[in-house]
Formats: sequence, structure tokens, C-alpha cells
Amino acid sequence: MSRDNGDLLKEFSPEQIEKLDRIIRKFKGKPGGLIPVLEEAQMVLDYLPVSVQERIAGGLNLPLAQVFGVVTFYSFFTMTPRGKHTVRVCLGTACYVRGGKTISESLEKEFGIKEGETTPDRMFTFETVRCLGACGLAPVIVVDENVHGKVKSAKLKETLQKYN
Repeated sequence: MSRDNGDLLKEFSPEQIEKLDRIIRKFKGKPGGLIPVLEEAQMVLDYLPVSVQERIAGGLNLPLAQVFGVVTFYSFFTMTPRGKHTVRVCLGTACYVRGGKTISESLEKEFGIKEGETTPDRMFTFETVRCLGACGLAPVIVVDENVHGKVKSAKLKETLQKYN
């Protein structure tokens, strides 16, 4: 591919870059190929930084703005590394009044990250949600697909250690 490899080589291995190039070649010239390329690239690389978007744009002969526009439009795509586990803290009304906000603040303090960020070791990505539909268990967190109800800030670290 014709784009500069500098930033790409800092983040990804030569094997990952070769997989990306194979994905690009598979869809090159096919109408509607951009989204499938982005999906497969994200599966291989875990996220889509600008250096990857540049590579895809060059390989598909598309403007970078078009690739960037698709990546930023669809919430499925991410431009930042994600953690091995996603921790979602419910901030719906029932969870909020029963300590959801405190849990959120504890998580930020414990891991030194804000909502939407990933821990430096890429173990956890922290998100908040408005309602998980488990109000009777408030406050609730979900780690990956596992629901944890009646969570206490003091037990948060203990709960998350199970995922290391």
C-alpha cells in the first residue's frame, strides 16, 4: 500500500499489517466494501487509529475524510484501544440514587481513567449506560456480559479482580 508505514509500525506488528493489507485487497474495487474492510480490520487490530484509516483509504482509493466519517459515525468502530473487558456502570435513576454515581467515581479513582477510557494495561474499558433494566438489583455494573447487582464501592476492586 502506498501510505507511510511509520505510525502503523509503531502500533502493529508486520503480521497484523499484512492481514490488514489482505483485507483491503479482498474488498478493493467492490461497491460497499468500506464497512466490511473496517469491520474485519477492527477484528484483527482491535481498533482503528488514523494510521490504519490512512492505509485503508489509500488501499481502497478513497478520501481519508470518507473513511474517517464512517469510523466516527458508527458507534461499533473505535479509534482508541479497548480493554480485554468492558465495565459498564448503570447511571439510570434507580442505580444512580442507590450509589451508581459513587461506583462510577470509585472506578475512575481506582483505575485512573474516565468514562470512555481504557486502562493502560488494556485490561478494562470503562463505560456508563443510562439503564440496564435490572433496577431491582441497583446499583448494577456489567462486566462483559456478566451482571453484578447491589454493588458496593468497597467491593468494586474485589469484583473486578476476578477478571484479571
